[in-house]
Amino acid sequence: MKPARTLAGALAEGSLVLDGGLSDQLRAQGTDLSDELWSARLLDDGPEQIEAAHAAYVRAGAQVLITASYQATYEGFARRGVGRDRASRLLADSVALARRAGAEVARGIWVAASVGPYGAMLADGGEYRGRYGLSVRELERFHRPRIETLAAAGPDVLALETVPDTDEAEALLRAARGCGVPVWLSYTVAGDRTRAGQPLDEAFALAAGEDGVIAVGVNCCDPSDADTSIALAASTTGKPVVVYPNNGGRWDEESKGWAGEGRGEGALPPASPFTTDRLRAWQTSGARLLGGCCSVGPSGIAEVAALLAAEKDGH
Repeated sequence: MKPARTLAGALAEGSLVLDGGLSDQLRAQGTDLSDELWSARLLDDGPEQIEAAHAAYVRAGAQVLITASYQATYEGFARRGVGRDRASRLLADSVALARRAGAEVARGIWVAASVGPYGAMLADGGEYRGRYGLSVRELERFHRPRIETLAAAGPDVLALETVPDTDEAEALLRAARGCGVPVWLSYTVAGDRTRAGQPLDEAFALAAGEDGVIAVGVNCCDPSDADTSIALAASTTGKPVVVYPNNGGRWDEESKGWAGEGRGEGALPPASPFTTDRLRAWQTSGARLLGGCCSVGPSGIAEVAALLAAEKDGH
């Protein structure tokens, strides 16, 4: 069920709960994500698993579902022998699967079509470095066809997410202009800079004058980096802030997985990053879309939903 009001309108009224890491729930369901297409592979040979993962987040309290198209690109599908027409259908299916999963609740769920960075297509951790050696124009040409296909599938917003540098942000914003669907722009960051090392105030400023951008913020970063980024995003752009960090781990390129910093290989942080004080501070600083990224599963999103509900009720 598609919500009757717009996502931008809902953000003007208060905060909404995002989902968590789609791949985390897919792994919990027993799926193999070792393929270069990662979770996007299941659009082709396991769509029921994707819908089930989305549904798990809806049951946990998510109000916005992010589609399985983060690593779904025409180029990536072509390497698997998937033709362009079939790839277009799979991209559109990513929106339909999230929409169907959201239909299990009467109030409706917003769907954010994920547009991952160029580095995600490389499947080598490039999204945590940026600076691919491509021009803004070349990156725009890469992103535009997928953006057009996803926009035509009817999501409520395009999630231009895990963006590592300002060149790619500029390219994504250019490619999304005129697509007919609002967007949010979300950087992956380290401290007060993008992963490529650019100052965050300059990075956020790219979205300040873009009418089609309904939120700006950070994802796929340490929770402590999110703490310091939210106020800067809000003050630089005057827009609602989207924030969905990881659970405090670091990406290990060799193992293609997340490891807890200082806790041994493969370990995850024992404590949730979502505390009442932190969520309250995020909202006070301007966060209106709050959720989790890698290593945050449905239980973490249930915590966010419960804490935000308690805040709303004045408890």
